[in-house]
Amino acid sequence: MGTGPWFSWRWVTQNAGALRSAFGEHVVLTVLAVGIGLAISFPIALVGRAHPRLQTPIFGVTGLLFAIPSLALFAMLVPITGLSETTAEIGLVSYTLLILVRNIVTALEGVPPDVRDAAEGMGLGARRQLLSVELPLALPGIMAGIRIATVTTVGLVTVTGLIGQGGFGHLINDGLENGFRDEVVAGAVLSVAFAAVADGALVGVQWLLTPWSHTKRRAGKKRQSNDPGRAGAADGAPTVPAVG
Repeated sequence: MGTGPWFSWRWVTQNAGALRSAFGEHVVLTVLAVGIGLAISFPIALVGRAHPRLQTPIFGVTGLLFAIPSLALFAMLVPITGLSETTAEIGLVSYTLLILVRNIVTALEGVPPDVRDAAEGMGLGARRQLLSVELPLALPGIMAGIRIATVTTVGLVTVTGLIGQGGFGHLINDGLENGFRDEVVAGAVLSVAFAAVADGALVGVQWLLTPWSHTKRRAGKKRQSNDPGRAGAADGAPTVPAVG
């Protein structure tokens, strides 16, 4: 790769347009993959939660897809869908399924039975119970899965640079092929930065969507400060959100 410096800010300023374009492509590929993966995973997870016997084959199939090496999967898809965004998305979506399905099932199964019993006692049907009680309580676990899937996808998007896609991955691949260090460093650093920012943004979204969780923590800390002997005994108790 030559004997010059590994990175030059001058190159960044001269290629700001290319970097913005790569960032936009990286965002689109990531958002589409996670969004489509979530749309597929949610109904599958509901079926698995409702019929526990199906969980083993569901996890088996999604686990098999997750286990396929990314380069091998993209190589198998190229003869069918070509060097296209479709090829990239099929592979990226496949890798989100195990993460999302498993986390959704686990989160829903973690809703305490007494909370479900209370909802049924209030006369809530299965659908309203799911939407008004179970999903809000399961949201932290579901968001954890979305965060993992998002960060994983951001990394895998760089691999799609080998099939002409990839966002920052295209910069890395181009830099390696041409021995141009600036592209390699810029692509790698920006990919890591994007993953960190995306994860932080999702943490913020979770905080906004689950106001009862941090309100409960603050109340628990206040009780603990007033009565140290209780040591936050009620902090782990589930709270049923208000049913509208």
